[in-house]
Amino acid sequence: MLAINFLGLLGIAQASSLSIPFEKYELENGLDVILSEDHSVPFVQVNIWYNVGAKDENEGKTGFAHLFEHLMFQGSEHHDTEYFAPLQPIGARVNGTTNMDRTNYFEGVPSEYLPLALWLESDRMGWLLPALTEDKLSNQKLVVRNERRQSYEIRPYGEVWPWLYENLYPSDHPYHVPTIGKHEDIENASMEDVVDFFKTWYVPNNASLVICGDFDPETAKSLVEQYFGEIKRGPDPSPRVEASATLEDEKIVRKTDKVPHSKVWIAWLSPKLYGQGDADLDILSTLLSDGKESLLYSKLVDELQIAKDIRAYQSSSRLQSQYIIEATAAKGHTTDGLVTAIDEALASFKQTSSEDEALLNQISIAKDNWEARFYSGLQSIARKANQLNSYNILVGDPGYIEQDLQRYMDVTAQTLLQTTQTVLDPNRRVVLHVTPEPEENDASSTPESE
Repeated sequence: MLAINFLGLLGIAQASSLSIPFEKYELENGLDVILSEDHSVPFVQVNIWYNVGAKDENEGKTGFAHLFEHLMFQGSEHHDTEYFAPLQPIGARVNGTTNMDRTNYFEGVPSEYLPLALWLESDRMGWLLPALTEDKLSNQKLVVRNERRQSYEIRPYGEVWPWLYENLYPSDHPYHVPTIGKHEDIENASMEDVVDFFKTWYVPNNASLVICGDFDPETAKSLVEQYFGEIKRGPDPSPRVEASATLEDEKIVRKTDKVPHSKVWIAWLSPKLYGQGDADLDILSTLLSDGKESLLYSKLVDELQIAKDIRAYQSSSRLQSQYIIEATAAKGHTTDGLVTAIDEALASFKQTSSEDEALLNQISIAKDNWEARFYSGLQSIARKANQLNSYNILVGDPGYIEQDLQRYMDVTAQTLLQTTQTVLDPNRRVVLHVTPEPEENDASSTPESE
């Protein structure tokens, strides 16, 4: 592994304080408000998280959290037109995202347009329903279903995550179905369903608002009270915070699809975000596949030349996580051969002594790299705003960044090897092989990578 001092390249002193200055308070209606000044550039970021994601949907209602993200851009009572209309002329960066665990919306605007951004966000939080029509709902249902087709069904390897989720998690687990949802559930979504979802989850006492950047705090507080203060508190919702799954054996899944190369995904259930072992697995990923000298890349791509590429990563989530190793077979080689080579490399790595100097050096370098990521995130007001909201919603403390970094600094060779041994069990995992469909009129044709 290449030993580079990334902190030095960033011009950051390793001993400098890692923190995001902020002030947090709560409106009477329960809305969390977090203010963080940064006058380095004349821009301000408005970022709002709602504590609801796909994990909080009920059976038969999959895709609702993501569908609702779309509806939030279709106009509200006092701005019943496209949400982007007044923001595009001022060069604003605007979007929303939904995942399993939360939904967020953000606007990056020149400082003088902070009132506009706050007003727009408040109007759709408090007054979306009066402007919601059957035509808008029908239109967005079609948009979302088309997004599912384009992003999953006709996109090469697009169905991989749905296939992994359905095999990693049982049907009653909140992560069994991906965020996009099922076609039939989206198609069957009624106005009554959507109204109930909004009244349950899109209430100020289930949201966190961050203002980060170039603004005056007293002015911002006045604007927040003016625009959000009159929105009524809703019933306290109950986001899902506990759910677990286990794999009792190895599941081997084989799929053919319209893809250019054969690929394999090896997936394990792993510790949840911020759970014990979560940071160890991030460090492990650096050792396994970050750079040409990493363990799996050097072995499968350079030495054996059986893989075109390989990647290992911890996909951390709030209830439970997934550890993934994915690789593309080189021409003339099979995905089964990749799995064998990966297993042999992992088995050898697990036997490494916790006092091995090479391993200790690699872990030290990986820690430096992760520390650099934390510091580089402080250079962007957009990233700082989102990080403050993430910590506030997920751990209840916007200032959690130092404790978060400490998780990585606390990783040792012993904890890393123990986590690897426990999580990466070859007898408790899902192995997904995806190979190209046979060419038309040639049922005997062999995929390029096979």
